[in-house]
Amino acid sequence: MSTASRVIKNTSYLYLKMGITTFVTLYSTRLVLASLGASDFGVFHIVGGVISMLGFLNLAAANATYRFLACAEEENDLEKKKTVFNASLVLHVFIAMVTALLLLVAMYPLFNGILNIDVERIGAARGVYASLIFSAILVIINVPYDAILNVHENMLYYSLIGVFEAVLRLGIAIACVYTHYDKLIFFGVLSACVPIITLSITKLYCHRHYEECVIAPAKYWDFQCVKKMSAFSGWTFLITISELVTFQGTGVVLNHFFGTVLNAAQGISNQVKAYLSTFSENMKKALISVIMKKASGTEYGSLNATSISSSKFFALMTLFFAVPFILEAPYILNLWLTEVPQWTVVFCIFQLAMIIMVQMTKPLEISIYGVGDIKGFAIWKSIMNISPLIFTYICFRNGGSPIWLYIPMIIVWAFCGNIVVVAYAKRFCKLSIDEYMKNVVLPVVTITMSMFALGVCVHISMSEGLLRLVLCFMATTIGMIASLILVGLSSEEKRVCNDIVKNVIERIKRVER
Repeated sequence: MSTASRVIKNTSYLYLKMGITTFVTLYSTRLVLASLGASDFGVFHIVGGVISMLGFLNLAAANATYRFLACAEEENDLEKKKTVFNASLVLHVFIAMVTALLLLVAMYPLFNGILNIDVERIGAARGVYASLIFSAILVIINVPYDAILNVHENMLYYSLIGVFEAVLRLGIAIACVYTHYDKLIFFGVLSACVPIITLSITKLYCHRHYEECVIAPAKYWDFQCVKKMSAFSGWTFLITISELVTFQGTGVVLNHFFGTVLNAAQGISNQVKAYLSTFSENMKKALISVIMKKASGTEYGSLNATSISSSKFFALMTLFFAVPFILEAPYILNLWLTEVPQWTVVFCIFQLAMIIMVQMTKPLEISIYGVGDIKGFAIWKSIMNISPLIFTYICFRNGGSPIWLYIPMIIVWAFCGNIVVVAYAKRFCKLSIDEYMKNVVLPVVTITMSMFALGVCVHISMSEGLLRLVLCFMATTIGMIASLILVGLSSEEKRVCNDIVKNVIERIKRVER
């Protein structure tokens, strides 16, 4: 099966999963927000954010695991894959232990002055915090198994377990509505139990289906492999911690100056961003192994062709839903939620603007990781990541409005961060900046303008309602398709699209016969 066919098949599985889980999760969020109320929902978001800030530092080692497993898979060396898998397990157990220690040490200052939580809810917040620590540790230890699934491009299993997890969370949301216990503690503890179930199933599946999943650190111990993975993890750790400190740290700063209700608004905007960026994240999940394998060799022509096309489609997949959402944000949020916290609409719009910009360089970033020489990139990228937190604090300290939560992020993190990614992709992956501007930036900007032009025409000519939402979505879709045909697709991309359409038509005809 060709690379394009594999990516399309795997992406299709992920989109099917996304369609189901998005619907289920949206309804779950509605139930939880109505059940907990804006203040307790904000408490859960800020406590969960602190856990994420430290608990997901394993993303650093995860990138190392993806890269080294992809290299071993490309070489088709089973013993090397077993060595990398066991080295990854050792690293992640160590990271889990350090994370647990940091979270426990952070507990006292967080709940004694840093977090702005009502006194009567401190006890409940501590209960949620303690339960989520255990959940974070399990997620960290599971990373090598997630990497195995990615390297083998097994998106069908990943999709099925994702749907199962969403159903579990819906059950928790429904139970939360009817429970007579403290709803915040009840929801937090049960939410922390979900990874126990899903990660146990994943571990069992991987050990039964993949030969490299053998837990024998003593037998497959390789100091040089651990050393290389640790060095790579160290630099990706710098990028990850700077990103997470800013992303979650701004929530702590927002909480300190404005309280938990605005954290609820931020939590909802984060969920909207997560839902609408799922399209590109699904494609990333399907592509990461492909790009890593190409980057580990010297196939720079093929690598850059894949990275450039992916960068464009990452942004376009987000734009497809983001533009109509931005135009109709007040109506959609009121339709979705029974109570829309103050500033939610503005936060959502800024979040989506930022994520669209970031998606334009995500595949390039993966290719840089695949090459492996990331020291300079890590330093510059981390500076771009951490700066918005400093600027936001200064703005709030001097009486700035909540809107300054996102302005520094868009300017420094997204825009300047993208410049750093492109510069290093040119240096290490031989990326042509002219090709990138011509095939990514220009088409995305043109398509965005055409989508907004048609969407605004519908928006200003009709009164708010479901009909306007549907027509706005149709207008932006027409704008995207027309622009794609005229300027958005290269000749090679048009050829691939034609082949895909022909294959689909042929399969439909076979079924009819």
